[in-house]
Amino acid sequence: MSQTPDKMDPTPKFAPFNMSVMALGGQVGCSTLLIVILSVFGGIWLDRVFDTKPIFTILFILGSAPLALVLTYWMATRSLQSMQSAPPEKKETQSDKEEVSSE
Repeated sequence: MSQTPDKMDPTPKFAPFNMSVMALGGQVGCSTLLIVILSVFGGIWLDRVFDTKPIFTILFILGSAPLALVLTYWMATRSLQSMQSAPPEKKETQSDKEEVSSE
């Protein structure tokens, strides 16, 4: 029973795309978490320094949401551009198909 070259290939066609999307998700998640943590601790520190209880913390947390959205948009467009500019995959030639079928 012979198998077609597609079934013998251990890596699916969309594996590079899937890995790029997973990497983008990890970058967005980590950067959003970092922005929120820095805004919370920065706000708490400024509230202690200037003796204002929740003002800076609330302002920084509210300001971190648009910053995280803009950063997410920027990372997604950059990732999309790099995926589109990636070199195309090598297409199988007739000789490649003959070698696979003869084995």
